[in-house]
Amino acid sequence: MRVKRLLLVALGVLAALVAWFWWGLPSRSEVRALAQKPPGVTAVMRQREAEAKAAGRTVRRTQTWVPIGRVSRHLVHAVLASEDQKFFGHEGVDWEAVRESVEANRQAGRFARGGSTITQQLAKNLFFSTRKSLMRKARELVVAYWLERDLSKVRILELYLNVIEWGDGVYGCQAAALRYYGKPASALDASEAAGLAAMIPNPRRINPRVSAARHARAQRRVLWLMAHAGYLSTSGLGSEPPPPEPVEDEGPLPTEPAAPVEPVASPPVEAPPLPTDEPALPPAETPTPVPPPSSR
Repeated sequence: MRVKRLLLVALGVLAALVAWFWWGLPSRSEVRALAQKPPGVTAVMRQREAEAKAAGRTVRRTQTWVPIGRVSRHLVHAVLASEDQKFFGHEGVDWEAVRESVEANRQAGRFARGGSTITQQLAKNLFFSTRKSLMRKARELVVAYWLERDLSKVRILELYLNVIEWGDGVYGCQAAALRYYGKPASALDASEAAGLAAMIPNPRRINPRVSAARHARAQRRVLWLMAHAGYLSTSGLGSEPPPPEPVEDEGPLPTEPAAPVEPVASPPVEAPPLPTDEPALPPAETPTPVPPPSSR
């Protein structure tokens, strides 16, 4: 009788956990709707607004939607090279990257590298938060699976470029390009695109207005990754990639200076000279899928 009671309790706990897990997921219809319309205010935007109010800081949110055909091909390449080189080849999860991330973090003794794909990052930004937990990660995997089934790769990339965080209250590549380089996302060159992509792992700390030196190191790494993925010449970039910047959220949040009324280019940062013999690539106006880079 006692064993039976324990079994019933265990089943009840399991049922409660499953119900809690599914309760925290968006509906499948919400995910399918993303194929046709922008998502509006995301979960990470709401999280940042709540954090700002709790800390007594000004709530900021700057975002301008742009179709992927009006995004510089350099930015698309920088994001693919640095965040998810196998984007066009996987189905939402890169298990090899997950394994490498776990090993890198174990060796470093801290969270120094993430293993999430672009699709997983999009799921987190749209529906969850930046807070780390096994439950969030499990839900993120489910939504990533749905996104890959219901949306095209190009649409997933378009959503990602328009909603991810790029600084305090800055969301999407158009707002980021104007904020940090004083130009639209369509006009970014390779160095500027690498500068934006370098911020993605922790945009409020790896930020040219917060720490120009740290941002420059991350930018050089993205340029190296772009070159070794085949998007730029490798001339002058070295045979080994610069080490990744730590991405942990420790210590007080640095304050990013308020943007001027008119966007201006960020101060110069050290970066290797850009090659002039870049291979031919699809023009930025072409809304067709960008060919996947080669695996590194």
